[in-house]
Amino acid sequence: MYRNHSVGVIVPAYNEQGLVGRVIDTIPGFVDRVYVIDDGSTDGTWEEIQSHATAMNRQREVEQVLADGGHQAVVLPFRNERNLGRGGSVKFGYRKALEDGIDLVAVMDGDGQMDPSVLDRMLDPIVEGRADYVKGNRLSSRQSWKGMSRFRLFGNVVLTFLTKASTGYWSVSDSQNGYTAISSRALERIPVDELYDDYGFLNDILAKCNLKDLRVADVSHSAIYGEEQSTIRYRSFIPHVSLLLFRNFRERIKFKYLLLDFHPVVFCYVLAFVAMLIGLFGGAYTAATAAQGVFVRGLLSTLVFLLGTLFLVLALAYDVELNSHLMANTERN
Repeated sequence: MYRNHSVGVIVPAYNEQGLVGRVIDTIPGFVDRVYVIDDGSTDGTWEEIQSHATAMNRQREVEQVLADGGHQAVVLPFRNERNLGRGGSVKFGYRKALEDGIDLVAVMDGDGQMDPSVLDRMLDPIVEGRADYVKGNRLSSRQSWKGMSRFRLFGNVVLTFLTKASTGYWSVSDSQNGYTAISSRALERIPVDELYDDYGFLNDILAKCNLKDLRVADVSHSAIYGEEQSTIRYRSFIPHVSLLLFRNFRERIKFKYLLLDFHPVVFCYVLAFVAMLIGLFGGAYTAATAAQGVFVRGLLSTLVFLLGTLFLVLALAYDVELNSHLMANTERN
């Protein structure tokens, strides 16, 4: 228990032999359930999970007897017969936690990058009623992200901006950070089974949170980089997640600004995209044909594109203001 709330931690693991055991061993003692999920690994991950889960459960049983009623964590190992993706494993853990009546559900990957000692800070905004969903942020200071490669940092920054536009959480940073926590009440409002199965899961759950008007908080922490290797296949990840982000943006605008409550921000977005496309295609056509009056046509295309940019800035300003109440304060009152 943590501050009178039961706590569950989901540990998804895929080919994390030599790493996932340390994650299990360092789970804080206030955690009630640990759902460790081997996502169809092809190395010794499953055997390592079983070994450390057995040892941890045996140790907890002894400590319970000695402490006379002390409450300790129970490590529950599961194995997917085939690889479901990170999102698929987390969704499985979410369902198990809801079945067990857990109040707070955190996710801590099996690669050892997430510091267990900051788990209490991840839970505090929810316990204190300031947030419904909490995610880690490794980009708040240079010290926090200096261990990232430049390629990974650049990709994270780009995806973070695109996720802001897609989900409406404009103050959220480090969108690909998998260190998260959510209340059971918020989890019950989200269509868990409809969430994206692969690495776009983190972007998708933020979009679903916005549709339910859930408050999101960022908690700064440092990442722990060591022997882990990313299993993301960027050739498929980039187009799939880009499509997911666009679809979620479209659904958010349609639901919140057309169906739920009409707002002129819709016109701003539509006019922006139409004008920018006309400007781009008009400029390309003018350059390709080099017809008479190329200067005037080029100037006109430029002005139309700039007008679209102006409408886009106006739309973004509206959007930021309309969603500002959903970004929770990370500081205690």
